[in-house]
Amino acid sequence: MMVKTPNIYTLVKGAAEGHTRLNAFDKALLEAGVGDTNLMRMSSILPPAAEQVSVDSIDFPKGGLVPLAYAAIDGTTPGRLISAAIAVGIPEDESETGVIMEFEDHASLTTVEDIVRQMVIDAFDYRNRKLKEIKSIGIEHKVERTGAVFAGAVLWYK
Repeated sequence: MMVKTPNIYTLVKGAAEGHTRLNAFDKALLEAGVGDTNLMRMSSILPPAAEQVSVDSIDFPKGGLVPLAYAAIDGTTPGRLISAAIAVGIPEDESETGVIMEFEDHASLTTVEDIVRQMVIDAFDYRNRKLKEIKSIGIEHKVERTGAVFAGAVLWYK
């Protein structure tokens, strides 16, 4: 069976505290709007001419299999900063694929977002493609007890 190629995407983010690392991650997914789906982590290619939409405009089926690329990190050291970001490179030529890069670290969002945006530039360089624009989203959180952050590029269908 051939799987249909997604034609829309959305960028999402969330941060949360929980009793455990997994609970914090789960709550961050809920905050991002994808918490009641089954995430299918994929490699980082944006289909040609995919259109960006808001997460609110997508009606994900509860328990559905949702393809996405994402960055996530958790921590249990109170006061420690955690950040996750995702960047999407849009090609000048709409018949070409774009690139999605993800990065997370115990660092400021500014640092993490600068790194992930440079990753997109590098990916276009070694593909010999012209980059039209970079869209990125990220989130940082100062851990209180057990925290998690999540940033993702979700692929879906019109």
